[in-house]
Amino acid sequence: MLRIILSGGGSAGHVNPALAISEIIKHHRPDTEFLYVGTPKGMEHRLAEEAGFNFAGIKVAGFQRRLSLKNIGRNIKAAAYLTTAGTRAKKILKDFKPDLVIGTGGYVCGPIVRAAAKMGIKTLIHEQNAFPGLTTKLLAPDVDKIMLTVDKAAERLDEQYRGKCTVTGLPVREGFTENKPTKAQAREILGIGDETVVLSTGGSLGARAINNAAIELMEWYIKENVKVTHIHSYGKNNREEFSNALKEKNIVLSEHPNFIVKEYIDDMSTCMAAADLIISRCGMGALTEIEAEGKASILIPSPYLAENHQYYNGLVLQSAGAAVLYEQKDITEGLIAKTVKDLIDDPYALSVMSEHAGEQFISDAPDRIWTVISSLIA
Repeated sequence: MLRIILSGGGSAGHVNPALAISEIIKHHRPDTEFLYVGTPKGMEHRLAEEAGFNFAGIKVAGFQRRLSLKNIGRNIKAAAYLTTAGTRAKKILKDFKPDLVIGTGGYVCGPIVRAAAKMGIKTLIHEQNAFPGLTTKLLAPDVDKIMLTVDKAAERLDEQYRGKCTVTGLPVREGFTENKPTKAQAREILGIGDETVVLSTGGSLGARAINNAAIELMEWYIKENVKVTHIHSYGKNNREEFSNALKEKNIVLSEHPNFIVKEYIDDMSTCMAAADLIISRCGMGALTEIEAEGKASILIPSPYLAENHQYYNGLVLQSAGAAVLYEQKDITEGLIAKTVKDLIDDPYALSVMSEHAGEQFISDAPDRIWTVISSLIA
């Protein structure tokens, strides 16, 4: 029996790759026993248990870089946790006796991966972003292998560790690869005709900048009588704010059946397949899905994340001619509406961007990931 520890947390962007990697492993080695290691109160605990994994907790917290009284208190707590994390990690490793430990990012995977490496257990990390996170940089000297989503990430690691790197891409949900609908089929499912379809989303939590862009576009559609179906998710953190913004603009959704607005889009693969243009943040999971569907996009990276890494994610698609990238601080009134107008008025430009997006997708990511993993467990 193969025994593997998975660890990653802090955001779904670190947890979902771990869960996807577990599916790849189970496909090849159904006898594998997994243990998920994360923070007891982090979202990884819930997501891992919902996926059927046994869970072991380590109390770890990230250090805050901005100085404030509140952050000083947080850093004292993080330092206290750090003194016990190594001991807890060693106990988990001795009890479970893994053949391999895989980290997928977030500070939580640091102690378990480092302890495993020191104990002679094979270790592997997967970096989702084009700008590697601090955890990846710190673990690079210790681990056996590093899997990267994009090749640009290797350029931002110390040269001495690049020999450990393999570009594997990022595995996506099954709906984006297996039995995915064509554009025509997706539109039939959604009850949409042949008009242009714009999809905007800020993820499950939502993003104010993208909500503002959606409202700006809805105003423009109404004022200029533009025939566009717009699908938008505003996120669970923005329900009241988005509703109030619609009222301020006198936009009544029930009067506009071409506006499909939801808190969360649970059939994202269908909605992306139906779209001509997507407006999104730049989490690598979302970008990989855009690539898998081969869609043109307008990207607005979150400016609130470490090292502005979403900007570098989006830069990969913009450099490939697949996207228009705007930093949030540079967005002025009317800019998004003008960009959307320019693109939908030029179907050829949209098609070229879509083609370039599809060219970025690494469709054999599961095979590449398994090749790396199998090299460590053979």
